[in-house]
Amino acid sequence: MDPGGAAGSSEPPGPLTHLSLQDGSEAARLQSGADGRSLPGSWTSSSPERATELREGVRSCLQQQCEQTVRILHAKVAQKSYGNEKRFFCPPPCVYLTGPGWRVKPAQGQAHQAGDIGPTVCGYMGLDGASGSATETQKLHFEEQPDSREFGCAKTLYISDADKRKHFRLVLRLVLRGGRELGTFHSRLIKVISKPSQKKQSLKNTDHEHCSQGDFPPREGYIRYGSLVQLVCTVTGITLPPMIIRKVAKQCALLHVDEPISQLHKCAFQFPGGPPGGGGTYLCLATEKVEQFQASPCPKEENRALLNDSSCWTIIGTESVEFAFSTRLACTREPVTPVPLICTLELSGGGHVATLELHGENFHAGLKVWFGDVEAETMYRSPRSLVCVVPDVMAFGSDWRWLRTPITVPVSLVRADRLFYPSAFSLTYTPEYSAGPGQPSAPKPAADADALLESIHHEFTRTNFHLFVQT
Repeated sequence: MDPGGAAGSSEPPGPLTHLSLQDGSEAARLQSGADGRSLPGSWTSSSPERATELREGVRSCLQQQCEQTVRILHAKVAQKSYGNEKRFFCPPPCVYLTGPGWRVKPAQGQAHQAGDIGPTVCGYMGLDGASGSATETQKLHFEEQPDSREFGCAKTLYISDADKRKHFRLVLRLVLRGGRELGTFHSRLIKVISKPSQKKQSLKNTDHEHCSQGDFPPREGYIRYGSLVQLVCTVTGITLPPMIIRKVAKQCALLHVDEPISQLHKCAFQFPGGPPGGGGTYLCLATEKVEQFQASPCPKEENRALLNDSSCWTIIGTESVEFAFSTRLACTREPVTPVPLICTLELSGGGHVATLELHGENFHAGLKVWFGDVEAETMYRSPRSLVCVVPDVMAFGSDWRWLRTPITVPVSLVRADRLFYPSAFSLTYTPEYSAGPGQPSAPKPAADADALLESIHHEFTRTNFHLFVQT
């Protein structure tokens, strides 16, 4: 492999096929700016002393799972309010705070003052670009749920016709007890619409049906009114019995409509097996309790059933975005945001050197990639790209020589001030052996033990690295 190609070249970094480092002060000068931060296109790593000190802390974070997670859920679209009306976002944007890190006791010297009780964090949600007035920002009061998650929602947010944007984002600001700013988190883009379409819906305005568990057989294609559907909780897996989805107009279920469903249309869920005509029972939500509502036939029109307000539901697509971090190792009071998000991984190279490119959002030059408790040499390319050198498998212990089994390590990011960002990604080292015709699949024991170990080492460095997302 040709070691040529200067690491400090002023040309934009191209696809990486090998690692090229310079030694001595010249490399240090190229790898760092005047303020000590790494420059785009330069390889950087922590000093051996700092990396050793951090390693124990990162290992502790991974073992004890002390992360804190902020999850924002919201609708994909929002209906604009006109004049003095206030069409509150439906469903209201929700925030969940999860993870054991929210319940970690303060470190020594950071204990709460006597009588300091109540929630440890409060939130404020509004629209990006808004002035921040009381009418545009809502305070969130977090309440602990039975599953130990903290939950809050903004029930009175809306967008007026004075705002001419076609898209906007929600902004969540979290403040710790005592007034310290934890960070500012943004939702996904939300599309602004004037009102739901009253026309017969086309397939381009609908979403695919996604169902893959239980005895209810999934079917490819689009959901249509009159179809048999099943509601499934994506968190607990709890399912409701199969029901028939009906279109709703003027608080009546239309029993004869067969067309694709669409966002912001009202619908009803009818339990099958009822009498013919407009009767039957429907799914109803009364005082936050799911019940069955007995509908009555419409006296004026056939194939219609009279419903109450609690039996009418609204179909809408939702988005969610999740931010994970841990302040356990941090030696700073700076906000944790912007939280870097890893979207995909791309492996390049092989032989003695393999590089991994991380594609995502909110990357910056102060981040280092870690594989398990091993820091990787990292290059910052852009806010959407980081590249790192995959550590040799020997960095994770010498037992690999004898176990000869796959080794999986999580991929994480650590900020310069020791803020830890876990991810859902991991990397697996998998030994792969290639044997010629008539040769055994594994090398025979050699008289020279060193030669045998060296051959095993080459097999591992020639391996394919398998990437997958942990669930």
